[in-house]
Amino acid sequence: MRSMLTSKPSWLRAKLPTGVTYKETRSTVEHNHLHTVCQSAHCPNLGECWSRGTATVMILGNICTRSCTFCAIQTGRPTELDLGEPARVAQAVRKMHLRHCVVTSVARDDLKDGGAGVWAATIRAIRNLNPGTAIEVLVPDFLGKMELVDVVLDAKPDIFNHNVETVKRLQRPIRKTARYDRSLSVLNHAASAGFATKSGIMLGIGEQEKEVEEVLLDMQKAGVRILTIGQYLQPTPKHEPIDRWVTPEEFAHWKEWALANGFEVVESGPLVRSSYHADEQSARYGIVGVASNSEPAAAKAG
Repeated sequence: MRSMLTSKPSWLRAKLPTGVTYKETRSTVEHNHLHTVCQSAHCPNLGECWSRGTATVMILGNICTRSCTFCAIQTGRPTELDLGEPARVAQAVRKMHLRHCVVTSVARDDLKDGGAGVWAATIRAIRNLNPGTAIEVLVPDFLGKMELVDVVLDAKPDIFNHNVETVKRLQRPIRKTARYDRSLSVLNHAASAGFATKSGIMLGIGEQEKEVEEVLLDMQKAGVRILTIGQYLQPTPKHEPIDRWVTPEEFAHWKEWALANGFEVVESGPLVRSSYHADEQSARYGIVGVASNSEPAAAKAG
């Protein structure tokens, strides 16, 4: 096993939670009995995002049926479905006056439809109550069952996000149940249907330079237009150790490389996560403000 790095470099200092907006966001989340990936995944940007009045809502509970070695979300046997959740999520989006909302979920391999029905109901509830809000979904792979992916797509999210997470060689030890080719197929399926498609990877978990180039090219060929790249942070000593601290200069290199190789919007930095500044990404991408359209958002270069 690689040695675990302990002290974080200066460029990984995140903002502490402060301010009225942070308190209002926290109150909205708690009042609506919502789970957020900000809390469950120990996101380093919680303070900054909540202080800006944004949060990534996590549906289908807070217990995942998978046990990826990089992820802080609790694993085990999930609780029963909360059928009132879509309406509460929609209410929270309205309460926070969001122009762009991000919804994600745990993997629910225990359900026949993988949770796709709740996904669709949540998207439609948000759209009905917030017709001017752009909706980004960060979904699991639904075990590669494209008919379940179509249930989500039929609800017309504005951005379809599914993370590849890491390079091809590290998929099995890091993502366990997930598969590299399966994730690329899910992304390609959404892109082929005309949806603005997004994905992301972590650095600092054991990848090599040529492997990063390979996964980025594979993602671009699959139709991914929006890319996020961030530093892997070990949630607990039981999780995969950090291989190295990736410098801001290297993140800048990968942003330039990705843009030169066909990606249209790239967020690359130590604290970047899937939904970090997602509202700004969609604004650059021409999606915010067209959320009430019934067709998938058309791509625009950032």
